[in-house]
Amino acid sequence: MRTGLRAIIAGAAAVATVALAGCGGPAADGTADGKLDVVASFYPLEFIARSIGGDAVHVTTLTAPGVEPHDLELTPKQVATIAEAKVVVYEKTLQPAVDEAVAQNAKDAGFDVAPAAQLEDTGANFEEHQDGAAEAAHKDNALDPHFWLDPVRYAAVVKAVEEKLASVDSKNAAGYHERAQALLAQVGKLDTEYKTGLANCKLKTFVTSHEAFAYMAKRYGLTMVGIAGFTPDAEPTPTRIKEVQDIVKAQHVTTIFYEELVSPKVAETIAHDVGVKTAVLSPIEGLSDANSKETYLTLMQENLQELRTANGCS
Repeated sequence: MRTGLRAIIAGAAAVATVALAGCGGPAADGTADGKLDVVASFYPLEFIARSIGGDAVHVTTLTAPGVEPHDLELTPKQVATIAEAKVVVYEKTLQPAVDEAVAQNAKDAGFDVAPAAQLEDTGANFEEHQDGAAEAAHKDNALDPHFWLDPVRYAAVVKAVEEKLASVDSKNAAGYHERAQALLAQVGKLDTEYKTGLANCKLKTFVTSHEAFAYMAKRYGLTMVGIAGFTPDAEPTPTRIKEVQDIVKAQHVTTIFYEELVSPKVAETIAHDVGVKTAVLSPIEGLSDANSKETYLTLMQENLQELRTANGCS
């Protein structure tokens, strides 16, 4: 990581220490109003923390609406927030700046959800489809981080976060359990809807700008073809663009999917060249001004409808 970030972390830690020392610091639960102070690194984890925590927690998210999570850089204020939190819910390796801030300031509070999600090497190309990509880069990113697009994996993380909150704040454990069960019921319904909704499709292949959907594709019997790799705004090579065009033509793909938080230019160019449509398939990594009223659940339902339309599902 950059030397500048280390300096920010060190400075923020000092600020946090002084703040906690003055005026008696926050309440034992983590905030002045007695609520548990929770930090979530990006939207899918924020949604879980807010849904389970309810009025017993104060949740701060590190990734602001409209910001691509993979590109997150922390401000000194955000690092101080991490240092002061009772629980920091994050996914290790997804956002390196968060990893370092947690390691240096919040080891006891940090809660990495990756073990609960049981990440796998899905075969998604993490070399960004660029010429000469280093083999080491592939090895470093071999485990696909996009667990939340698979409702079954997301449910496992919901359970893990519930257990973490209850262990830190036992007096509110019953409320955490009740709200977690309600969320699990909704996520379980999503799983059922995806199973039935994608069971009978004329086309099993879908093309997307960002290889975020491998877990979902594997769960429900589809094949994902990505234009870019792990990083959504990576520039694909001309060779990769030609490969995608050939797949679209050979398999009669009807739609090139792109996402909200990055430019649709490449997807639109490929779609224009091969005469197909474009549509949004949200990786649900964050909200934007355009979908600020949506939730994880509604965006997952919209993704399902987009896939059913594009793939001719009955």
